[in-house]
Amino acid sequence: MHNLLRYKTVVLLFLAIIASSAIYGQHTKGNYNYWEFRSKPFYFGLTIGMHSSGYLVDKSSQFGISESINVIDASDKAGLNVNIITNLKIGQYFDFRFIPGFAFSERKLVFANDINEPISNNNFRSEKRIESVFLEIPLLMRFKSDAYKDKRLFVVSGLKYSYDVSSNSRVRDDGTSDNLVRISPHDFQFEVGAGVQFFFPFFIFSPEIKFSQGLGNINIYNGALEESRVVDRLLSRTFSFSMHFEG
Repeated sequence: MHNLLRYKTVVLLFLAIIASSAIYGQHTKGNYNYWEFRSKPFYFGLTIGMHSSGYLVDKSSQFGISESINVIDASDKAGLNVNIITNLKIGQYFDFRFIPGFAFSERKLVFANDINEPISNNNFRSEKRIESVFLEIPLLMRFKSDAYKDKRLFVVSGLKYSYDVSSNSRVRDDGTSDNLVRISPHDFQFEVGAGVQFFFPFFIFSPEIKFSQGLGNINIYNGALEESRVVDRLLSRTFSFSMHFEG
């Protein structure tokens, strides 16, 4: 609940900044730097961003009859991402965007009888911390508004494939993977977001917020492990704030 409130606050603040930028633009002179970029059919750039990632947990029927696991906590954790931008313009208002890159993430799953109590004979607790390096391949479409005073609003959506390049080595080196909940390294997600473009003489700066949701179950079922049996589906979830530099 606290995480959801925090994300809503960030989104509302970001939308307020976008709205104030648009209002300011309508009361000032016309575009200047925008015209230098309008005729370009494509451009490239770099993205640096921060994100908060976690899981949505669908519990199985075994959760209701489990004597040791009454709570499953999937806390969101902060991470960083770096991407390379290839942007192809499709008319005046649409872009096709290919933004491959790497995301450095940490996610956590906690299974417990009572998550607020310390581990004891009467309180089972099992924690899995997943540190990942994702190779991300997003394919996105972006719709842009008209420009005002070298500013332009946009919305973006599309699909993303991600692969955890550290997943196989972690399981191989650990040697205890049979006693842990295992997560598939492959994941497909849909993405939606919004942002604003600021046109400067030599580049375009575009802050953007985005939400990503996994489309498929990434839990690798293990019938011999209670932590795996009480989970029906695990879906990835990410909130991100990115800064695009393009030109």
